[in-house]
Amino acid sequence: MIIENSKAIIELRIKLFVVTVLVIVYLILTYSAKLIKFPLLGLSDSWWTFFIVFFYLCYLIYPTVLNYYYIYFSDEDDKIIIRYFIAGIISGRKNSIEIPKIQFSGFRHEKKLFGLVQSVTLFQNVRGGIAKYPPVYISLLTRKERSRLLQSLYHHAPSGTKEVNK
Repeated sequence: MIIENSKAIIELRIKLFVVTVLVIVYLILTYSAKLIKFPLLGLSDSWWTFFIVFFYLCYLIYPTVLNYYYIYFSDEDDKIIIRYFIAGIISGRKNSIEIPKIQFSGFRHEKKLFGLVQSVTLFQNVRGGIAKYPPVYISLLTRKERSRLLQSLYHHAPSGTKEVNK
């Protein structure tokens, strides 16, 4: 099974671009062209600009706060593969986890902020014990994709070492 959320990443980036263009158009129409007449709804241009820029910055930051990641998951071969990177304004470095299915020792699914931020931490049997990988945030996956990913991990985990919820 392969799960990939590139479509959601593209939609997110397009929305961020459109909102950026709208803010720039507002600033040009207000301050350069002076086509918008103030006071508008009882507020001056300074207040409107403050509110618009504040909400714009919140909109830019929310993918980072909610840890939106690009995710590629595959369990089709003899390995479990997860490739991921942060999808916010500033993309992080690309990471990859590849665990042979016979060395996969389990996973932990965690939810934070009322379930808005969800992550999966994978564990692998190594010579010296069990290795723990950094969490992979699955917040941007759809509910169905998340369910399929967790079900696949559950299926591949050895008995007695299934998911640990926190």
